[in-house]
Amino acid sequence: MTRQVKDIEYVLAPGSSRRTTDIVIERDGRIVVRPPITHTPEQVDAVVESKRLWIYRNLAEWKDLNATAVAREWVNGETFLYLGSAYRLSFVSDQTLPLMLKDGYFRLSRNVMESGGVEAAKEAFEDFYTEKGLQRLANRISFYAPRVGVRVSDIRVRDLGYRWASCGRNDTVNFHWKCMMAPAKIIDYFVVHELCHFHHRDHSDAFWNEVDKILPDWRERKGWLMKNGASLSI
Repeated sequence: MTRQVKDIEYVLAPGSSRRTTDIVIERDGRIVVRPPITHTPEQVDAVVESKRLWIYRNLAEWKDLNATAVAREWVNGETFLYLGSAYRLSFVSDQTLPLMLKDGYFRLSRNVMESGGVEAAKEAFEDFYTEKGLQRLANRISFYAPRVGVRVSDIRVRDLGYRWASCGRNDTVNFHWKCMMAPAKIIDYFVVHELCHFHHRDHSDAFWNEVDKILPDWRERKGWLMKNGASLSI
């Protein structure tokens, strides 16, 4: 449900058992507010009004960061990211797989572009990131889950729109395939962030204290993501 407080339009998410109201600027610039289930819409409006300056400041940061978004071209030599490193694109004819990372190049079969164009090429990259993501994220969750003190029943990598990751029902964790474009340290930040949400579903001080126990440099990692997140795209 969309609501408006003066000049601030926001999405009111369903209430939950959280104790505080969580306000998030999503990657598409939407303001999403997740309140305690006991709050009325009017009470949520009051919270949004009280956070007006915070919202203005974070929206301004969002606009500055997204001004650096990269528009990639599907030509030989264009660079695409994987685990924080840039690899050049090379169209090849002698390859059965749609896409491979080999000899320092993203080797894309010419048949992909010839038969399906840019959309098919994007799908090949998404499939690559998804496959690699399932492998790496499962490994990192196995490493961090015992340290956070939680158990994960399932890991999914898919298109989450403008969210990097989320906690699903039944102890499931979801990650955007774009996460695999980030450096390893940032991928670990995604993992620990979501695992700590098993303890606290909001972004309260208690939540960040949990993150701090595992990643004392989480502010640095979060800062990198805020500065460079817009470039993690194809």
